[in-house]
Amino acid sequence: MARYFALLRAINVGGHIVKMDRLRETFESIGLSSVQTFIASGNVIFESKARNVVTLANRIELRLREALGYEVITFLRTAEELAAIEAYLPFGTDDLRLPGNELYVAFLTEGLATEAKKKLASLENPIDSFHAHGREIYWLRRREAGESRFSGGVLEQAVGMPATIRNINTVRRLVKNYG
Repeated sequence: MARYFALLRAINVGGHIVKMDRLRETFESIGLSSVQTFIASGNVIFESKARNVVTLANRIELRLREALGYEVITFLRTAEELAAIEAYLPFGTDDLRLPGNELYVAFLTEGLATEAKKKLASLENPIDSFHAHGREIYWLRRREAGESRFSGGVLEQAVGMPATIRNINTVRRLVKNYG
C-alpha cells in the first residue's frame, strides 16, 4: 500500500466548515485505510492500493461532493513527492532566514505552461517572489517589505487553474510526522 497526502481546497474556509472526524469517515467510506487528518485545513493522510492518482483524486472529489454538497478539489502527493517538495530550495537560504519572510507552497494539478509562468512572473514585486517547479509554485513573502496583496484567488486567475496553498512549516510537519 502506498501512503498519500490529500491537500484539499475549500475546507474550513469561506463558510465551509467540516469536522475532521467527518472528513476521515468520508475518506474511509471509499475504502481508503489508515486515514488521518492534520490540522483542520484540509490535510488528509491515507493509504491505498490505487496507483493511478488521477483516478484516485477523482474518486475522492466525487465522494466529498456527495458528502459535503460542494466541490472540493483534491491535490494528491505521495510521501516521496511531498518529501521532495519539502526539501526543494527555490530561493536562497539568506532570503528564507530573514525575519518576517515566509515561504508557502501552492499545489497544482499539473505543471505550468509557458504562458502561465509568464503571468506568474508578472506578479512579482518587492514583497512577493515566485518559483514554479513541477506541480508546485513556491511563494516567498517578505513581510518586512510591506503587506502583500497576493492571494490564492490571484494565483488561480494568473495561472488559469485551481490551487491550494500551504505554509512550508505545514509541509515540513506533514513530512516529519507522516512521511
